[in-house]
Amino acid sequence: MVLTKRERYVLIGTCLAVGALALDRFVVSPLLDRRAEAEAQRTSLTRKLNQARALLERQRLLTPRWQEMLRTGMKSDPAESESQVLHALRNWAEECGITLSLLKPERLTEKSRLPQIAFQASGSGNMNAVARLLWRIQTAGSPLRATEVQISARKEGSDDLSFQLRLSTVYSPSPTAKPAPADGKTGAPGGS
Repeated sequence: MVLTKRERYVLIGTCLAVGALALDRFVVSPLLDRRAEAEAQRTSLTRKLNQARALLERQRLLTPRWQEMLRTGMKSDPAESESQVLHALRNWAEECGITLSLLKPERLTEKSRLPQIAFQASGSGNMNAVARLLWRIQTAGSPLRATEVQISARKEGSDDLSFQLRLSTVYSPSPTAKPAPADGKTGAPGGS
């Protein structure tokens, strides 16, 4: 069978089109798909690497602060931690000229590596005294933070303020210690 010149061109064109389609289907498309997957994987790994670097940098920055807390402030016994904060708050209030009307601890019942103890405090003083007290709480060496602050004027137009604070601290219980009861009472053996 002899093909005419026109039929040969059609046959060559068809073979080229089928070849290009096969090349695209079996070579080019898989390569482009793999390249897109590799790019997505690279982006994901770069993001994870940046997160890991940020975590290491944060650890480097916070390790001295953590060591300072462990050395000067964080206790392993909840009663010691509670006593430390109560004592510090009373001293700071006295230094700042604050009159405390309420200072009450609340042990929170939570199962975590760093259980919290919450405190409610309220009192009165002038603006400068309240600001100094808040500054002392903020810069405390122990792990203490103000979680809620409400300040209001006792008399309109005067520098006589009343405040309510909600504070919290954490303690690091030893792995062998029994968890403290939520009500703060200790269970003495053989007694009530």
